[in-house]
Amino acid sequence: MAISTLVATMGAASPTPTPTPSPSATQSDGTLRILTYRGYAEYGGISSRVNWVGSFEKETGCRIAKLDTVETAADMAELAKQPYDVISAGPVLAAELIAAKQVQPLDPAKIAGYDDIDERFRDMSKVSGRVYGVPYLWASHEFLYDSTRVKGSLRQAFETDRAALEDSPLTIADAAMAAGSLDDPFELTESRLDDTIALLKAHKHRSYWRSPIDLVKGFATGALDYAQATPYYRLLLKEAGLPVKAVRTAETTGWVDSWMLGAHLPDTTCAYRWLDWVTAPDAQRDAAAWVGMAPANGKACKGRARVMCETYGVGDDKRLDRIAFAVRPPGDCRAEDGECTDYAAWAERWSTLAQ
Repeated sequence: MAISTLVATMGAASPTPTPTPSPSATQSDGTLRILTYRGYAEYGGISSRVNWVGSFEKETGCRIAKLDTVETAADMAELAKQPYDVISAGPVLAAELIAAKQVQPLDPAKIAGYDDIDERFRDMSKVSGRVYGVPYLWASHEFLYDSTRVKGSLRQAFETDRAALEDSPLTIADAAMAAGSLDDPFELTESRLDDTIALLKAHKHRSYWRSPIDLVKGFATGALDYAQATPYYRLLLKEAGLPVKAVRTAETTGWVDSWMLGAHLPDTTCAYRWLDWVTAPDAQRDAAAWVGMAPANGKACKGRARVMCETYGVGDDKRLDRIAFAVRPPGDCRAEDGECTDYAAWAERWSTLAQ
């Protein structure tokens, strides 16, 4: 695959949906308002293979009145200020929505197939014993390196300017791993946060990527020796003929995106039908294959999702045990050297780096 073809493919990784608008729709008239990432739910504007939203409408009788899709976590957080019936959220936004009471607890008994989801992912969506999310897709990070230029070292990935890190405060956790062994990289005291930020500040000329296309260009032009990415992009880059490999590490980070139910809905019938739909293997199989992530429901690991499941290690407990899945740094934990810092502190410190 040529680099130009790969860039074009990644730039169009998700089709532009063609929603069926209904300005007068309300939550109680059999319609839904959905907020999610591009590729997570599609009408299949360029491929009938990903028209699972249309199938949902046909089979359930519920209609999508509004389908808003975004590409970044920042865009997601901004739109989430509006009311939606269902929303897919990562760990940071999920915590914000729960704290702001913008979402409501779920009744797992109303969601067919909920028990098919890996228990570790189900536990991540619980707060004080109450379920707030249906795990949908997940991914892990790794550090790619140009095997013709460097040997590959996690520490070195943070000690060079020729590296690209994902532009997210949660990347601090990956830097904390490189700085030293930790029980939980998302629980950092003030002193450990200082050490981690010092490691990041030592190389001010590294880049912070928001679009994976930047990774392609960086490795293709020889501008990058290292980049933080997911295994999916390693596969794409290798398919394009680029000599990238993944640094071997004892542990890495990851995250889970879950579907949540909006608060104060007068009728949750169609919302629960949607949660049923996205929990089932077919929907998770389509989405996982389309966006390059792993399904939370292991029964989805057939057909076109098989490669993603093998790439991320779905069902391999030993591999999953080596992934520290992201949480919003709570700030209420304690360690021997003090209290843990919260997400606000992480975000503030990160803003001084990724500019």
